[in-house]
Amino acid sequence: MLVLVAPGQGAQTPGFLTPWLDLPGVEDRLRTLSAAVDLDLVHYGTHADADEIRDTAIAQPLLVAAGIVSATALGAVTPGAVAGHSVGEITAAAFAGVLDDTAALTLVRRRGLAMAEAAAITETGMSALLGGDPEVTVPHLEKLGLTPANVNGAGQIVAAGTLEQLAALTEDKPEGVRKVVPLKVAGAFHTRHMAPAVETLAKAAAELAPADPKVVYVSNKDGRTVATGAEVLERLVGQVANPVRWDLCMETFKELGATAIIEVCPGGTLVGLAKRALPGVKTLALKTPDDLDAARELLSEHGAA
Repeated sequence: MLVLVAPGQGAQTPGFLTPWLDLPGVEDRLRTLSAAVDLDLVHYGTHADADEIRDTAIAQPLLVAAGIVSATALGAVTPGAVAGHSVGEITAAAFAGVLDDTAALTLVRRRGLAMAEAAAITETGMSALLGGDPEVTVPHLEKLGLTPANVNGAGQIVAAGTLEQLAALTEDKPEGVRKVVPLKVAGAFHTRHMAPAVETLAKAAAELAPADPKVVYVSNKDGRTVATGAEVLERLVGQVANPVRWDLCMETFKELGATAIIEVCPGGTLVGLAKRALPGVKTLALKTPDDLDAARELLSEHGAA
């Protein structure tokens, strides 16, 4: 059973979409999506520098568009389940048929703008903690006023809060944590600092007509599978201010009998976690079109045509 997953913010790098434009139809598709959200996705995916694509309002639509075009390039396949990390849940909603591609881009554009506005209220950020025991790490973060915004499994938790709180964390690491790595994101996502964005996103979601998922949809709120489009959309709204529990998603993949995972462009982060947390499950990161043949082979072995 194959799971198709989509990465979250921070996975983007300058020029990562450049090789994809050599595939027939990709540039036209990106320009169509660009027109829908009034954002030049081709420029940002090929020529923009790291600072430009770090902007939340740009990064999020760019990631969803990249996930959609790279998954489309795989051909007509049906995964056993889909899931996404943070903004990748909107990409997963498109994979599952909950939202069409245009609706997904429209929603993520509103999401990115709303979260950028919320992030501008207070200087905040996020840092990844490598190693340690969650039962020790989480109380330590809470003592410092930080939120465990991403509980990713495989020995990784991402803390979020003010820059002062994150600086204190660097000086006072939880016992067992080997390293604290600041992330290139523009705010404390999935925390109370994003609460102002929830109302804006709820209004945007109310304009959409979601369909029920056509494949198993795993929510990163709690790792549960979600059967209705209405609940998927409700969770997408609340998710911006709630922690991501990717550890629970991977537990669900295991319970579902996952034998392979493909992470769409710009892949790498989630398959890295899976390699440590799900030994024996085959993984592939779809980084460039050069990875398509291997991905299709994996799909033929573990997915449904």
